[in-house]
Amino acid sequence: MRFGIVGDDSVATAVRAAGASVEPTSAEADAVVAVGESALSTVALGSEWSCPVVPVDCGAPWSTPRRGLESRLSAVAAGDGRVVDHPTLSLRVGGDAAGRALLDAMLVTSEPAHISEYGVARAEAAVPFSSDPTDESRAAARWTPVDEFRADGVVVATPLGSSGYARAAGGAVVGPAAGLAVVPVSPYATQTDSWVLQPPVRLSVERDDAPVSLVADDEVVREVLPSESVVIDRDGSVPLLVE
Repeated sequence: MRFGIVGDDSVATAVRAAGASVEPTSAEADAVVAVGESALSTVALGSEWSCPVVPVDCGAPWSTPRRGLESRLSAVAAGDGRVVDHPTLSLRVGGDAAGRALLDAMLVTSEPAHISEYGVARAEAAVPFSSDPTDESRAAARWTPVDEFRADGVVVATPLGSSGYARAAGGAVVGPAAGLAVVPVSPYATQTDSWVLQPPVRLSVERDDAPVSLVADDEVVREVLPSESVVIDRDGSVPLLVE
């Protein structure tokens, strides 16, 4: 079996020890080993690699620690593994494309010790997923309010990201097809809900209390004004090789 490597070429030793070969070209690789969250995002959100991915050292339950990589790849090479598709997200602000995310997207006050008021809405009816960029059916979704709350922010996590920051904020860990975890971040109220919603999901800033930023996979994308809404939707998937 031929494995590409992204993130840290030193894992080539484990690849070869597992009886596999290192393949430098994406077109010829059977799978790709992505070392670290940054490398995984590069593979998942880029166009170079289309083969299944083995995540390594991403600090999550679905990731293989480096010390266990040789045995993991030996099992994969022997046919002991399955491919599970995990959704990736598109972000639109006021109807304009604003970025993509693999793990989570968040609205958060730009300055420490400030809170704002946020709104969450879901699509009024189920909207079938389409990878066709000319399909306008999802963009035309009608919205049903879910809740409004005062908080430092609100995070929307994919199944891959739901075991990270969103879980620490009190959200559920969700399976690959279960939906998106939506969680208030440091809410002002003593009791708040969190939700698992099918995409698309709409977030809004309900008050002009403090500047609010849109953050995707820990990177600030842009400021979001109270007059703008953020629509977070599935835009594709990444195939992960899992046990």
